[in-house]
Formats: sequence, C-alpha cells, structure tokens
Amino acid sequence: MIQELIKELIEAGAHYGHRTSLWNPKMAPYIYARKNAIHIFDVRETVKGLLYAKKYLYNVAKGGSLVLFVGTKRQASETIEREAIRCHSPFVSQRWLGGCLTNFRTVRSRLGRLEELEAIRAKEDELNTYSKKAQSSLNREYRKMYRNLNGLREMNRLPECLVIVDPKKERNAVLEAKALGIKTIGLVDTDTDPTNIDLPIPGNDDGLRSIEVIIRHLADAVEKGRNSLNIDKTEAETVAS
Repeated sequence: MIQELIKELIEAGAHYGHRTSLWNPKMAPYIYARKNAIHIFDVRETVKGLLYAKKYLYNVAKGGSLVLFVGTKRQASETIEREAIRCHSPFVSQRWLGGCLTNFRTVRSRLGRLEELEAIRAKEDELNTYSKKAQSSLNREYRKMYRNLNGLREMNRLPECLVIVDPKKERNAVLEAKALGIKTIGLVDTDTDPTNIDLPIPGNDDGLRSIEVIIRHLADAVEKGRNSLNIDKTEAETVAS
C-alpha cells in the first residue's frame, strides 16, 4: 500500500518544491535533494505525514467532531469544495473571513442573513415588491455572501481540526486556529514554516494534481470516520430497541 501511495504521489508531482532561493530552512528535514535549482521532497516524509493525518482525521470524524477544509488559492479551491462536500464537511474555498473562528457567533448570524436573502429570491412575488435598484443590491449582496459563506452552512459549532492547503497563504486561518487551540493539518511547501502546523504534510502545494491526490486521501479518512460513526449509532439504536 505504501509503495502504491509513493507512486501515486510521484506521478502527481507532489515531490516538487519551490526554487531553492525561496526555501524556509525549517523544511530541511523534509528535503531529499536539489535538482535544477528546485528542491525535491523526500516522498517518504510526505507519506509519513499523510498517514499520520489520515489516522487523526479518521478518529476526529468517528468521534463526531467537525473538520474544516481551507484552501482559497486558485489551484486548490475547486478540489477543496468538491472533496469537503463529498465527506460532508464545511469548507472555505474562496476567501477566509476574518473572525471565521474567533468571532464564530457573528459568522453564524451572517448565515442567517444569507438564508433570508435566499427566501426572498425564491419568492418572485415578494422580490417584485422591491424596486429595480433594490433588487440589484439584494442580488449583489446575495452573490457575495454565497461565495464567502456557502461552505460554512453546516458548521454549527467550532471544528476540531482544520485541513489547510498552503498555510503560508492561509496565515489568518492558522492564527485563529492556534488562538483557539484548534488542531491544524497543512500541505506545506518548501517556502513554509512547518512549525506553525500541528501535523504538516510536506509536499507540492501549487500543483493541481498534487493537491487533488492529498486532499482526496484526507477526505477519504473523514468519510470513513463518519461512516464508522453512523454504523456505531445504528448498532446502538438497534440494541436500545
């Protein structure tokens, strides 16, 4: 299984880091070599980080806690949204809203406004009572709120863990998680400080295929954990009845 995983990661280009001139020295333990002024990851370290993260996420999901997927860079946003939806987890794929975790109550109240706008848009008769200018304003507000908040609808409580693509870019998410004692799993490239992440997965955080493979494996672990939780609940209900 490990050999297959190594092959999959290499085929996805997960072993390619940034230019050597951009590296963070704290990534040295995860680097295997330099080639054409590019750092090459030790794929064994990538596999080790990925397996640790999968085991942890399985237990988090099996315990009924939430995992929040975060990745707003162009290469990551589509994968983050797709895989988070598949494993029934909240996500941020467009823009990290300041206070998303540390000001959680306010974010929940904004979700209430989003649902209110959707209700207005769903009733054509009610929408037509507004002037053309007001309708245009409501539509703009809705599109902006949907883009930024749609992935957080199911986050009815703070998550146990964040899965982050490129913690350097998602610095605010990392800081908020750290302030609240929320665990972080991060796909970290050679230009990133891995000590800011609880469970770093060293690998290419710019390549589309690299991101897809790693996030898919992490989402698989969450999905399996949730399925195990549901089986346990079903068995408990059967015994109780």
